[in-house]
Amino acid sequence: MGMVLTLIAGARGRSSLPHLAAEIAATLGIRSEPNWLARGEVCDLILEAANQGSAEATARALIKDVAIDVLVQPIGGRRKQLLVADLESTIIENEMLDELAGRLGFRPRVAEITRRAMNGEIDFITALNARVALLKGTKARVLEEAAARIQLTPGARSLIATMRRAGAATALVSGGFTVFAEPVGAALGFDRVVANRLDLMHDRIAGTVQQPIVTAETKRDALLTFAAEFGTTPAQTIAVGDGANDLPMLAAAGMGVAFRPKPVVAGIAHWRLDHADLTGLLYAQGYRKDDLIG
Repeated sequence: MGMVLTLIAGARGRSSLPHLAAEIAATLGIRSEPNWLARGEVCDLILEAANQGSAEATARALIKDVAIDVLVQPIGGRRKQLLVADLESTIIENEMLDELAGRLGFRPRVAEITRRAMNGEIDFITALNARVALLKGTKARVLEEAAARIQLTPGARSLIATMRRAGAATALVSGGFTVFAEPVGAALGFDRVVANRLDLMHDRIAGTVQQPIVTAETKRDALLTFAAEFGTTPAQTIAVGDGANDLPMLAAAGMGVAFRPKPVVAGIAHWRLDHADLTGLLYAQGYRKDDLIG
């Protein structure tokens, strides 16, 4: 089976990419010229059978600490028909419970619970319930104030718009809350949005979450359900997320990409982007810079 090694430079790695691409090709015995998807930023190296097994390790050893991402995958079926994305620290830069806690004066306490949950140190549902309970009695208007602080991750608009123009379906699946996920989903044009719903009582946060809670298993099941709904197979899906609760979804996808992942996720995920923005997911699928919207 034909394989391709893709090098995607972050902003600080672009000056080094051309000579490193040449060095990697020479070390692996690749005779063909790099295929530049974005000149000076992203290139494909087509691997021969003899060097497929060692290609990623060789590339990473040569790159060392330069800001360049490395992805190796089969050439066939590279462009996917369904994207399923996590919301927080993926499509948006924020962790929204941390944002809420910041406005209420207990960010460090909530941020530590978030960190431990995203690293897989504590159960996600336990962590979610503990953080939401701290919000009990807070006026609901703080949700709108927190939503106003949402920052889209660079490349998010281009990722969704480009895949939709190419005929792919898109779904946003979040362990966060509908009050944040639904507006982001509508603004970017996601076809489906799945997220948790906060209980409200008398215009105040009740401190509980409506059942059933969106868990890691929910995210995986959503990917499989949406694949069937949109008439594609799991192999034709791409998923992206950063935390431990994204791992089952990433494993179920044809290409599961950990985006600037937490340490436990970085050590497990087959593919990861540490330096590129979200357009890296397009380059991973073989899109060229001229194909990208925005």
